[in-house]
Amino acid sequence: MVGLALIPAGRAGDVLGRRRMFVVGLVAFVVCSAGAGLAPNPSTLVAARLGQGLAAGVLAPQNSALIVQLFADGERGRAFGAFGAATAVSMGLGPVAGGLVLALAGDVGGWRWIFLGNALIGAGVLLMAGWLVPRDRGVSRTGGVDVTGAALLGGVVLCVLFPLAEVEAGGQWLLLAAPVVAAAFVAWERRVVRLRGEPLVDLGLLVRIPGYLSGVLVGAAYFFGFSGVWLVFSLFFQLGLGHSALQSGLAVTPFAVGVAVSAIAGGRFAGRLGSLLVVVGLALALVGLVATIVALLAAPPEVVVWTIAAPLFVAGLGGGCVVPTNTAMTLRLVPLRCAGSAGGVLQTGQRLGAAIGAAAVAGAFYVVLGIADVAAAVSVGIGGAALGVGVALVIAVLDRRTLAAGRARAAPPPSG
Repeated sequence: MVGLALIPAGRAGDVLGRRRMFVVGLVAFVVCSAGAGLAPNPSTLVAARLGQGLAAGVLAPQNSALIVQLFADGERGRAFGAFGAATAVSMGLGPVAGGLVLALAGDVGGWRWIFLGNALIGAGVLLMAGWLVPRDRGVSRTGGVDVTGAALLGGVVLCVLFPLAEVEAGGQWLLLAAPVVAAAFVAWERRVVRLRGEPLVDLGLLVRIPGYLSGVLVGAAYFFGFSGVWLVFSLFFQLGLGHSALQSGLAVTPFAVGVAVSAIAGGRFAGRLGSLLVVVGLALALVGLVATIVALLAAPPEVVVWTIAAPLFVAGLGGGCVVPTNTAMTLRLVPLRCAGSAGGVLQTGQRLGAAIGAAAVAGAFYVVLGIADVAAAVSVGIGGAALGVGVALVIAVLDRRTLAAGRARAAPPPSG
């Protein structure tokens, strides 16, 4: 549901105001979180979870658009770095906090407090948003939201994500329909532009803005790699080694610590190093994942938590450089009037990459588990993640070379 809402909500923020859409999404998230925590039956819980996903999809593109709107180019890298560090800390604390809540509240009704905790945190953020988030300035209020384009794009996302998220429900035929719906979406958006309307997605950004398309691809490939890692680690620690949810969350905390450290530091150098920082971060992440595989295969089960700590920290150091810097570099030249929809495209690519990666990595884990031990299965799963990060590294290197060649051609010839 998050993926369905990202781009339409980003465009709505461009048109109606990003602060307004941020508050709307946050209110909806708080209400749906409370509804999930108080759900009297499974149907209500499912409906509340769907609402949570839509609300999160409304919130997410406003974050990046507000950073583009409120910070100058030189300060934007630091802002995205701080945002990336906060995201990393929350990702690291999330599994630990969830395991702690279940340990304290019990397995029977403890899950309710996970959702109710979200509602309480969201309510606090809502109060701070009214005080800290400034009213929109310079937001394009021309045009409207392209409803037909939103429906077609939602169809594309649904055709890709539903078969991956609900494998047992069938519907794999939707993957075959995805290219057809995508072609219809592109044709419609081009028609809107020809008629001088406001498209949901300005497809020209993909070719006019240097680094935008490659940034979207890097983000998708990176999230393909890392989305499934935490799932297979959870399966490895809980099913393979018999650890609790809390122990499993603590085992992967070094990654989040590494991300938090490098995201803050990397944000300071994003404007100066730019795409080089993305390349270095991806290289570090790849090295960390490969070292993690070696540690998993070589270490005895009773000490594996300690042997993977350093490699995961290295992978986190790399990841902390990648996401905020890539976001800043991808959106740095995007016009303010379409910053929300452009950020939505970037995050939709990340969501699609994450969904495909999670399905692929988890599938590889279960296939190998049927013929080998759990250490081999998790190693193969992480190998699939490393492949995704490697693809992102290749794209980033090629983009850096392309941009350097373009600057060389644009440079004036030496005088004399």
